This record gives sequence, C-alpha cells and structure tokens, in this order.
Amino acid sequence: MPQQSSRVRRVVALVDEGSNPFELACLTEVLGIDRPEVGGLLYDVQLCAREPTVPMRQGFFAMTGIAGLSALDDADTVIVPNRPDTDTPHHPDVLHAIRGAHERGARMIGMCSGAFTLADAGVLDGRRATMHWQWADEFRDRFPRVVVDDAVLFVDDGDILTAAGSAAALDLALHVVRRDHGAEIAAAVARRLVFPGHRPGGQRQFVERPIPKEAESPLAGALTWAEHHATGPLTVADIATRAAMSPATLHRRFRAELGCTPNQWLTAVRVEHARRLLERTDLAVDQIAHRSGLGTAANLRTRLVEHTGLTPTAYRRTFAA
Repeated sequence: MPQQSSRVRRVVALVDEGSNPFELACLTEVLGIDRPEVGGLLYDVQLCAREPTVPMRQGFFAMTGIAGLSALDDADTVIVPNRPDTDTPHHPDVLHAIRGAHERGARMIGMCSGAFTLADAGVLDGRRATMHWQWADEFRDRFPRVVVDDAVLFVDDGDILTAAGSAAALDLALHVVRRDHGAEIAAAVARRLVFPGHRPGGQRQFVERPIPKEAESPLAGALTWAEHHATGPLTVADIATRAAMSPATLHRRFRAELGCTPNQWLTAVRVEHARRLLERTDLAVDQIAHRSGLGTAANLRTRLVEHTGLTPTAYRRTFAA
C-alpha cells in the first residue's frame, strides 16, 4: 500500500456566492476525504467565506457554518472557485485576504473564472494562467499583464495553479496530489475515483470530437497497447503500425484528440513510470532510465526536471516511500 508523506498540508477553499458546487466537490473528494488506502488524510481541508452562509449556484442549496476569512491566515494552499458574475467586484476584504495569503507564501489555486478573483487581487500580474475558454477574451481585455493560455486543462506556474473549470478540477486536484505526495499516491487516488490518473495539463480544453472508443477507432486500442510496451524500445512508428495508420496520420490524430504529439505522450508515460520506480525502489538512476524506456540517466534527468521541476535525487528524497 502506498503511504503518504508525514506532513498533512492545510488547504482552505474560499466559497463564493453562486459558485458551481461541482468544482468544490471535486476538490473536496480528491483532497479532503480520508483515504485508508494511502494511509489516511492527504490534506486538512476547510471552507471559508466572508459570510457564514453562502448560497450556491442558482440557489440549489446554501452552505452554512463556514469559517471566516481568517482561516486563510495559516493556509498552505488557498483555492479560489469560479465566479458566476465576473463583472461584479469582490468585497475588498476578500481581495485583501487573498493577497495577504499569497504574500505570506501560500500556494494559490484558481478554478475556472476564479482566475478573475486572483487577478483582481493582483497576484497574477506577469504570470501564466488559464480559465474556461468562454472567459478568455474578456480576461485578456481586463488583465493584459497576465499570460493567458486558454487551450489547456490547467497551468502549473509554481506557487499559482489555475484550471479550466468543471472536470478539469479533477485533473488539477490529482496533479496537486502527484506534486505533493508523488505519482504512486496520485495513482492510488485516481484508481479509487475510477478516473484517468494522467491527463497532462497541456491537453486541450476542447476536443472537436470525443476520443473514439476502441470499437470505433484503432487509436484507443493502440494507446492501451503502447502504455504496456512504453518501457521497451517502442517508437512512434511502432504505435502507428499498431494503429494501422501512417506516422503522419497518427500525428494528426494525436493532435486532434489528445492535443499533443505521439512523442510527447510517450515521454509522459515513461516519466510516470520512472517516477514510480524512484518512489518505490532503490535502483540507480541509470537502471531506472533503462527500465522506464527513457534510455539514459541524462535523458531521465532532463525529462523529470521538465515534468516535475526536480532532479531524480531530489524527487526520490521527497517522495520515496
């Protein structure tokens, strides 16, 4: 059984009037539920708001007994949900609390149009961010100093993370678990949720047609096959052959359906395998590079830094069981 790290981080979600409860539910389910399969609670999660009672979207229900804004004072991570009306300014107390938490060093997470709240608080200037594609043009007009990428599921910009909204809340929450507790813990949580454990943040928000089922297209079956063979000498040409299409057609299908190239996808799968080996074994880095399909220790080091910001030694020190 994979075990969590000893420190339980404190997460506080700022509840906004009219917010979509789905995103808060996703975050609570991933971050706040006691999980015996990984050793217990991953995070200490609390909700806060300016008022003790907050009506949720369309008045479906109200949340009561919520903590005040002072809960943000000692939060390790602050989550800002979507805003139903991006034109209505927040109360200065809310913006002041967000700004103070960020200045103190708390990690900030904006969900969907919650990026507007972070920008209003002044913490996104010069930073990368995403939000639901329908808000992107308005956001660019109002906050020209923020670098907007509205074509991705989520953006990890170090101490500030933003997600496109709705189901992307699950992707970002699992990414946070992976970043804080390692790939093995994140995979265990994803399995419990019956949710894909690895949808890269760079995957496109909007797909013109759904990813085909195996009965409809050879691509889905080829991906499953490739995942099982990724640690060997697998090439893009091998995947194309398995999918019964030319390499050029395979590239087009990957771009249209996954928002990345076959090489990018294959590298991400191999890095994920390398992360698990770093967490669960004492193998040398060159052995892990070979077993994960990344070839050399230098390539493993380069790819791991690209995906996690950590060298193999630092990653193992942080996440080894």
